[in-house]
Amino acid sequence: MDFLNEKKLTCLLPFGNLKALAKTAEELKGCKEIKNIFIVHSGSSGVVLPDGCQGLPVGFLHQTRTWKTIVSYIDTPYTLLYTQTLPLQLGAYAVERMLHVIADMDAGMLYADRYKLKEGLLQPHPTNDYQEGSLRDDFDFGPLLLFQSSVLKDAVSEMDVEYEAAALYDLRLKISKYKSLFHLPEFLYTESETDFRPAGEKQFDYVDPKNRQVQIEMEQACTRYLKDTGAWLKPVFTPIEFTEETFPVEATVVIPVRNREKTIEAAVRSVLMQETDFPFNLIVTDNHSTDKTTEILKKIASGDRRLIHLIPDRKDLGIGGCWNEAVMHPQCGKFVIQLDSDDLYIDKQVIQTIVNAFYEQNCAMLVGTYQMVNFQLEEIPPGIIDHKEWTPDNGRNNALRINGLGAPRAFYTPVLREIKIPNTSYGEDYAVGLAVSRNYRIGRIYQPLYLCRRWEDNSDASSDIDKLNAHNRYKDCIRTIELQARKNKNRLENK
Repeated sequence: MDFLNEKKLTCLLPFGNLKALAKTAEELKGCKEIKNIFIVHSGSSGVVLPDGCQGLPVGFLHQTRTWKTIVSYIDTPYTLLYTQTLPLQLGAYAVERMLHVIADMDAGMLYADRYKLKEGLLQPHPTNDYQEGSLRDDFDFGPLLLFQSSVLKDAVSEMDVEYEAAALYDLRLKISKYKSLFHLPEFLYTESETDFRPAGEKQFDYVDPKNRQVQIEMEQACTRYLKDTGAWLKPVFTPIEFTEETFPVEATVVIPVRNREKTIEAAVRSVLMQETDFPFNLIVTDNHSTDKTTEILKKIASGDRRLIHLIPDRKDLGIGGCWNEAVMHPQCGKFVIQLDSDDLYIDKQVIQTIVNAFYEQNCAMLVGTYQMVNFQLEEIPPGIIDHKEWTPDNGRNNALRINGLGAPRAFYTPVLREIKIPNTSYGEDYAVGLAVSRNYRIGRIYQPLYLCRRWEDNSDASSDIDKLNAHNRYKDCIRTIELQARKNKNRLENK
């Protein structure tokens, strides 16, 4: 009974709309476990607070200096942080449940599933378990976070870099070094949805130039964490000797395809029109299409021997498996270049540009730049995706934080044949990119090389929450594997 009646909680809320803030405060004041409700604000004049709340004029929650001050006000065993300014609606006995679980698990931080109120409708919004590889700074914890105060204070005491935007990210990375970030898969509260963009559009926020300074800070925080945990890789790379094998052609474009009768011919034609000073070919892995895709490919192949129309014997292949079929084919060239069946090369010089860059940059993998367009080839947001957050020395470390490396991708074939691509249909490109970067240099081309056509059949154009969580869970798993591999690599080299 003492556990239920003791004032165990300090609550932290960001300042915002007074009406919304008052609703959240009233919701929290109904919890007998709460001792203090602090409203964190910048100290500007005219701040009006809800009844029963105390103001902390210390700055913003994403600033390091704010947390340095906040922790001096916390005198309870647990701290509840709500990061939204929209009203919070707690489920029945939600705070009590969270307190019991964080104590039972001895977790550093606890987060739960929630409902989202979207256009008047209540929708379940589950999230993922936290893995060691859940390093992306946009991991969806939800806005309600419960901390062990002692762990929170220890983490803040380690924050020796003053961030203007990355403090919350830095904080949870530091906590995760010592205690678990525990996911309670119960729907314990409701928040309002404010970002109605499709998931496929949101995923490019981190490459928006206006977010560049924020991304620099996030990279700094992640790099520090990797160094602290033994997973950071020095900028030392295995050199490439491009003369170690002979190949039938210099370059091969690979297109995996299934049921893309609307787009496949244009994609293939954009390859066959390429102009190079060396021989190249195109392998299309037709994954047992049931529409007119196979018929279209057979017709083109009959008039151009550069097109190798490959139908695998296996029927259990994802996109990655289709790639492996093409890469292991005896007609595959020295360099293998990606093109999706939805997309088009931007001009006639793409293959030549990519191959030249391999020799100039001595890399095992190249990542280019692309332009987002609709089906009429008109540019759509976010426009050009260039991944300029990449740096030659730290790119492969920062790659563990972001959700992708960019496109189009190209590889030195012997390296790809050794590593191979996971037999999945989402995230396979990210997985192989991380694996390549563990030992080899990845080169970059910052001029647009292809047009990415967005339409309703794109795999990530718009994902529901279950599909989005599955995609993110797989990428977190890939990062977890890669983190362990890099730690092992460093341990061996340090011996």
